[in-house]
Amino acid sequence: MKFAVLVFPGSNCDLDCYKAVESTIGQPVEYVWHTATDLSSYDCIIVPGGFSYGDYLRCGAIARFAPVMGALVEAAAQGKTIIGICNGFQILTEAGLLPGALLRNQTLKFRCHSTMLKVENNNTTFTSEYAAGEEIDIPIAHGEGNFYCDEATLRELELNNQIVFRYAGENPNGSVGNIAGVCSKDGNVLGMMPHPERAVSQLLGSEDGVRIFKSILNTWREKHGAAAIG
Repeated sequence: MKFAVLVFPGSNCDLDCYKAVESTIGQPVEYVWHTATDLSSYDCIIVPGGFSYGDYLRCGAIARFAPVMGALVEAAAQGKTIIGICNGFQILTEAGLLPGALLRNQTLKFRCHSTMLKVENNNTTFTSEYAAGEEIDIPIAHGEGNFYCDEATLRELELNNQIVFRYAGENPNGSVGNIAGVCSKDGNVLGMMPHPERAVSQLLGSEDGVRIFKSILNTWREKHGAAAIG
């Protein structure tokens, strides 16, 4: 399975994502610069965290118009696996690949610490290795992680089981419904504010993020008739 990690001016979690793929599932992974226009050779595309284009105008607002985004929209339509983390989540909402928007944290402060999440939906490409309702430790690092959508969209997300992660315990940013991550209707695109790539070793405080990468790989292997990894 071949992974791409997109890199925008201002990305700062691209290296973390690259190393997480390399260390947890040992699959081929490449950096892809924001000027690329072809993602056809990749099976999974990671849109990493950071401050793309300095977060000018609005988080993800400029990155949404980068040349690579046309290829990303095409990849999503083809059913390829896409995960946007933190600023990557913001970019995916700006591009219309996921519903809702990410607003300033209610505290108006940057929050950077360990956070407990509840796995709301374990029947996705990204969460098949977790138990339903399991609580996992995944850190956050954001100033604009307050997920917002209107009541009609929230009802639709709940009806379609698109809410993948919720904050368990404290809601660190004021997100509606304690939402920490959502997926697209067809389930191949995930956006989440917490950073699973920073939770792949006990040396980092948690290895609960490993199973996101294993879930992605095992789902792909199942589709291609290959053996799953443990």
